Amino acid sequence: MLLRNLKIWDGIENHYSDQFDALRITDQGLLVLTTSDDIQGGEATQDLAGAYAIPGLIDAHIHLCLDPREPDPFAHGKLPESEQLKAMAERAYKMVRAGITSARDLGGGQWLELKIRDAIKSGDIQGPRLVCAGQPITSVEGHCHFWGGEANDEASALTVLDRQVKKGVDLIKVMATGGNITPGSRPVDAQFDETIIRAIVRAANSQGFSVAAHCHGVDGIRNAAHAGVTTIEHCSWVGPEGWGKHYEPELARTIGEKGIWVSPTVNAGWGRHLGNERYLAAINARYQAMKAEGCRLIASTDAGIPNVFHEDLPKALAVFKAVAALSNLETLKSATSECARAVGLEAVTGRLADGLSADILMFDQSPLDNLEVLENPSWIFANGQQITGQ
Repeated sequence: MLLRNLKIWDGIENHYSDQFDALRITDQGLLVLTTSDDIQGGEATQDLAGAYAIPGLIDAHIHLCLDPREPDPFAHGKLPESEQLKAMAERAYKMVRAGITSARDLGGGQWLELKIRDAIKSGDIQGPRLVCAGQPITSVEGHCHFWGGEANDEASALTVLDRQVKKGVDLIKVMATGGNITPGSRPVDAQFDETIIRAIVRAANSQGFSVAAHCHGVDGIRNAAHAGVTTIEHCSWVGPEGWGKHYEPELARTIGEKGIWVSPTVNAGWGRHLGNERYLAAINARYQAMKAEGCRLIASTDAGIPNVFHEDLPKALAVFKAVAALSNLETLKSATSECARAVGLEAVTGRLADGLSADILMFDQSPLDNLEVLENPSWIFANGQQITGQ
């Protein structure tokens, strides 16, 4: 198929292409950038009348097994597997129809998200391309211990890691600190020391896996950064004085120098803070300071936790822009080309470029000018398949 008369943003530049105005989708679901007059015999064509085309969106942190309407994190595991899989497939369907064409699933207890991943890949169901971590490595009775990844020392942590590899995961997740949804767990507390996290990173990297680290407290952030994880999730700078009040420039510099990505899980619900000028100024200053130290931010929502719906990344991006004081371009890159690099999909998606997957969103207005238009795509293609459109 040839999609003609487009304004094409490739996922990197600060403007629409002045060289190409058409996208060819090959029989293999891959992209070729071309011009509207390059019509090949027998090929289907679609004139988009000047629509704006961008890469599909990527959410770097979701939990497909969690129901955002359910406050009890244990509830999903109590359902029969068939019901869980049906609900997860419905969430995946809503995601791709919202323009989220790839996502990184950072934790579940029964590896059901891997079954959804494989069903999407085989074409049995519609959903985003998934990169899955399986059971997070956590401390005994630590954050999300109910998912089965408990470890009390280096050897048992590596046993949990090996179990994920055998199940067929795509990356490893470690809970470097406690979290909110687990009774008895505190976000401020480090769950593993640097030595254990370093051993996890070494073992994962040696087998070709990246490592995502859940980090709220500053001590856990420090352990994860020094250990060389791939992404730091949340990065909340929690300490004795509370959330966000223990920012350390030197530690942020280490994160930047090591090339670690920061996945701050800013969801649409954070919009409730935007009217608080004092709060907004403080959080803007913190994110700008992190950026100045070289920290790279990627879009993520933690979808699945209470009231954070899996399909809401398009709504969250305008909030992320406001919270982190980003430009429209920076925000869009955080959910496309930059996010693809962070989650290991840069050779597959994240840009509109020759040979990459045909993950395409099209709009009647320019997302580079107004992020709110992301909520209303006129056409969606995922992995070369048309999801919505006329």
